[in-house]
Amino acid sequence: MQPLPSIKAPDSANDERLHGLARLARRHFDVLAALVTTAAEDRQQVRACDGPPLGNAFWVERFEQPWNDAGTLLVVPDVHRDARFRDHHLLTAAPHVRFLAACPLLAADGGVFGMLYLLHDQPRELDAAQQHVLHEIAQLTADLLAREAEDARLQREIAALRASEKRMALAIAGSATGIWDRNVASGEIHYSSGWRALLGYAEHEVGQRIEESYARVHPADLDYVQASIQAHFEQRTDTYEVEHRLRCRDGSYKWVCSRGKVVERDAAGKPLRMIGTTTDITAMRALSEQVQQTAALMTDLTNEIPGMVFQYRRQADGSSFLTYASAGVLDIYGLTAQQLAANPQALLAIIHPDDLPLYLASFAESARQLAPWHLEYRVQLPGREISWRQGDARPRQLEDGSVLWHGFITDITERKQIEAELQVFATTDFLTQLANRRHFMQQLEAELARVQRSAGHHAAILMFDLDHFKAINDRWGHSVGDQALQHFATILSAQLRKTDAAGRMGGEEFAVVLSDADLDQAMTFARRIQDELAAAPLTHGDKQIALAVSIGITTLGASDSSADAALSRSDIALYDAKRGGRNRIECQ
Repeated sequence: MQPLPSIKAPDSANDERLHGLARLARRHFDVLAALVTTAAEDRQQVRACDGPPLGNAFWVERFEQPWNDAGTLLVVPDVHRDARFRDHHLLTAAPHVRFLAACPLLAADGGVFGMLYLLHDQPRELDAAQQHVLHEIAQLTADLLAREAEDARLQREIAALRASEKRMALAIAGSATGIWDRNVASGEIHYSSGWRALLGYAEHEVGQRIEESYARVHPADLDYVQASIQAHFEQRTDTYEVEHRLRCRDGSYKWVCSRGKVVERDAAGKPLRMIGTTTDITAMRALSEQVQQTAALMTDLTNEIPGMVFQYRRQADGSSFLTYASAGVLDIYGLTAQQLAANPQALLAIIHPDDLPLYLASFAESARQLAPWHLEYRVQLPGREISWRQGDARPRQLEDGSVLWHGFITDITERKQIEAELQVFATTDFLTQLANRRHFMQQLEAELARVQRSAGHHAAILMFDLDHFKAINDRWGHSVGDQALQHFATILSAQLRKTDAAGRMGGEEFAVVLSDADLDQAMTFARRIQDELAAAPLTHGDKQIALAVSIGITTLGASDSSADAALSRSDIALYDAKRGGRNRIECQ
């Protein structure tokens, strides 16, 4: 074995635990060297190396990996025979390397932050068991590095906390807070320089009598301040704390928070000395008012917009309830937020029974995957028709294991009605109100699937063509021709069962599929249509226009490759009926 070029790992690589893992990998796999590297800016940094040093192969600018997925194990039995490494810097820096295995070190989020390499000067393979062991050693290495990173993070946080403590001490020293010390028995009160500065007074401009102190309190707050102090004197409260207004030197008032505590009492419990602080909270009060105004605005917005803003909670045991609902809940669910809060089951009673299982399952799935909730469902409000609702919300898991959704529910009844109308428009022939050709073919394909799926299930196809229809158009006009088509469609529809389907195929051609019917039953149906048509001629003014129809019949068989094939047979039968003299029935 020829020696390889040398490289010295950085001092941080002298971690015996990492070296131990590198030694373990090298000895277990009996290879020339094992290395652990991590990403260092735009370079790969060696963190541990066991075996002969390997030159500059692993201390270079980060290279493009010669494999597609950097998150998977790479095993190269012989790098000299692998085209991906033909011009790779690895062969240039360490030409004696023949075997390479690179196992990624994965972070908790699945990202790759380093590699565990096995290198050898002879070609070799790794079987599945060896690859599994390599993955385990890589995971141990990743865990060790992760703990190292976490320790470093904690050290940084401790340092930051100490710096923060120093800044806090400086901030308190320079903050708008003053200290006072009151002799309860003598009625004297002493103020710190910071207290005087808080209100704009110089050292000599503030007296030491409690009466003067009370004179600076806003008249509207004085009774409250004195009552709070008295309650603490009488030991009905552990401390004294009030927010009130104090008059400044310029005559304006500031909001302050006064906190204090009796620190000395006599044997009878009578207060002797009280020490406290006064802090300027004017800005905080202004912010609080702004927050209250914002909250009021948000409440107004959620109550005024169409729909219902809600907060919904699902406990770890599966029970669930609304924790908040805007005023729109009355329109959406027909109940008030208080009624739903008092009786969570009332909401489930409103959901349409056919949609309730889906409603419950959708929330369960959203909670399981913490994925956004979206559902369109029906509700039945007391005294109203069935209507549609759409709900959208985003979940968040709480510390106790429950899941909290914030979302919005809207009334989509009108939209659903429009969608239904569009569906009818897309599937219905406007003139006859029968299925159009495309929709009929879908129904025919579905019937063929039933025939092929269920042994003993039969079906028949009938093609109809109004006889001499062109002559009607030519003599009476296209308007009467349209009436003739509508007249025939009405007669045809009246004879259909719920399981049958009919459609206008184009012009004066119609088709019917009779479910669970054979040729004889189809013949009976065809004759009935002819009889009904003969008995009910089209009336136009005081004229009666006789109509006749030719009919072709075939059966739908399990051997039919498609609905088109069966439809073609009925079309051929129809052609035979037309050629045979019209107003006839032919079977194919």
